[in-house]
Amino acid sequence: HPCFLECFPSPTLDLLKENKSLEVTASSRHYVDRLFDLDPQKVLQGVIDMKNAVIGNNKQKANLIVLGAVPRLLYLLQQESSSTELRTECAVVLGSLAMGTENNVKSLLDCHIIPALLQGLLSPDLKFIEACLRCLRTIFISPVTPEDLLYTDATVISHLMALLSRSRYTQEYICQIFSHCCKGPDHQTILFNHGAVQNIAHLLVSTSYKVRMQALKCFSVLAFENPQVSMTLVNVSVDGELLPQIFVKMLQRDKPIEMQLTSAKCLTSMCRAGAIRTDDSCIVLKTLPCLVRMCSKERLLEERVEGAETLAYLIETDVELQRIASITDHLIVMLADYFKYPSSVSAITDIKRLDHDLKHAHELRQAAFKLYASLGANDEDIRKKIIETENMMDRIVNGLSESSIKVRLAAVRCLHSLSRSVQQLRTSFQDHAVWKPLMKVLQNAPNEILIVASSTLCNLLLEFSPSKEPILESGAIELLCSLTQSENLALRVNGIWALMNMAFQAEQKIKSDILRGLSTEQLFQLLSDSDVNVLMKTLGLLRNLLSTRPHIDHIMSTHGKQIMQAVTLILEGEHNIEVKEQTLCILANIADGTTAKELIMTNDDILQKIKYYMSHSNAKLQLAAMFCISNLIWNEEEGKKASLLLHRQVATLIKRLVLHTSHYCSAVESKA
Repeated sequence: HPCFLECFPSPTLDLLKENKSLEVTASSRHYVDRLFDLDPQKVLQGVIDMKNAVIGNNKQKANLIVLGAVPRLLYLLQQESSSTELRTECAVVLGSLAMGTENNVKSLLDCHIIPALLQGLLSPDLKFIEACLRCLRTIFISPVTPEDLLYTDATVISHLMALLSRSRYTQEYICQIFSHCCKGPDHQTILFNHGAVQNIAHLLVSTSYKVRMQALKCFSVLAFENPQVSMTLVNVSVDGELLPQIFVKMLQRDKPIEMQLTSAKCLTSMCRAGAIRTDDSCIVLKTLPCLVRMCSKERLLEERVEGAETLAYLIETDVELQRIASITDHLIVMLADYFKYPSSVSAITDIKRLDHDLKHAHELRQAAFKLYASLGANDEDIRKKIIETENMMDRIVNGLSESSIKVRLAAVRCLHSLSRSVQQLRTSFQDHAVWKPLMKVLQNAPNEILIVASSTLCNLLLEFSPSKEPILESGAIELLCSLTQSENLALRVNGIWALMNMAFQAEQKIKSDILRGLSTEQLFQLLSDSDVNVLMKTLGLLRNLLSTRPHIDHIMSTHGKQIMQAVTLILEGEHNIEVKEQTLCILANIADGTTAKELIMTNDDILQKIKYYMSHSNAKLQLAAMFCISNLIWNEEEGKKASLLLHRQVATLIKRLVLHTSHYCSAVESKA
């Protein structure tokens, strides 16, 4: 009845929508009615009967929630007049209700179950504490529960740490709560500052497998991308053994797969954080081979996903680990099997297996793309092997249009890694017209995908890439100019970087289109950007625009005043050597113009600055200044004024200059 529904919170309405056939039976009402009996013993028996009725019965759980059982159970749980046995049974029933659907958990959260359970942890009764922790564990591992609810009261973490010593159940549940609620550096810092490492370390040698596993999972999330925790873990010992040694023992093949994988994740995080060297035997001979084993066909799909993703993270930045992994157990060929799920429907008679394959198909492809991206990050031979893998380029191209954002992102990362190869840009990338789906991705995608896709585009716009011309014709200038206006720093860098590569040895029309697309105002905005990478790439763009004498004269005739103003401001500002060197190179290019050099020759301030940098202590700045002078005095008549600035070291510097001339002509760079 509509009036009946209005008195319930939205999750309860969701429950009713979720269970369209839901019928609030008389027996369900009877369970709730018994909670209000005046006889405490009958109330206790009613709670016990309710517990037995809801076990494994989601429909009954939904019935009881709709009928308002949760507020009454919470009331009984918090009443001091309730017996400890009754309070414990209430906590058990609430935990059982939480094991149902996500809407069940939402309903419990709306009734403020977490504060009530946390209050229950102050009880002296261990059984009641364990029941409250078990229910809290169930609620916190649900994806609908905000992790920050654990950290709203600073005393909660301290109390949980104190409860770790009470029993193996408190150890298991608390570690599980910590591992699920530790999301990011803020949570890691809170747990670390409350002594999580010291309090949990000894649990790794517990007689209970569940306790050991939950402690291990805690360390895997605490150490992830956290140097402080990782450096601490290296020096912690338990029963005379350092934690890394304990983790290595847990990698052994006779240990459960779950334990092997989690300990490998711990060692991986410690390695990436710099706490363990990449050439340490525990990484090269233990962790890496273990993770490669997890990628084999013999492992469950979930294990293969986790193994590949962890291995990708381990080797992502280390060339030697990439080479070792690429020749271990035919890994590159092994990964090709990740794309064969789900299997043909006609070949599968087991519906459960088909559902399982469908569920994990996206995760498998994502993991494979990630690992291929890490493997091919630096080595040309490895990239060649990846490209030659069965239908690899077709798989990447298909991955760019996947419905799953995570798969699309992983596919773009893989493409970016392979785009670092000159040979592949000229062959496979051209044969498969990779630029087309890439440009489509760039039209409408989340920032995380845009960042990697635009990085890839930087490489496809290098002067030797056959894709450069069709990309230009597809309207890339407008797209890239819009990226330079992004609030996201990485997108601004990539936008200006790609324009810099595009302008290299380009026709005058393309250069004019770039200047028109950027506008003078935006160009100055980029030149005053607080990030040095944006500034350097913008200066590189100007160098490329101001190359070839006719182009220099044309651009300076329309934008000369503004460009000279920008050059002056940078040379006078507090910038590093590289920025000022780039700026002097721009002046040198302007000096190479037929009419453009007049803007330098008639500017005493600029001439004095060139003179100053000719005698600068830094050799790079000396050479760049000398390159300016060399171009200025190329015409004898105009060189008279500039020659007054020459010092005795001119002859020597010009000899050195000849060896570096090519370095100062223009800028082009692949996006690593």
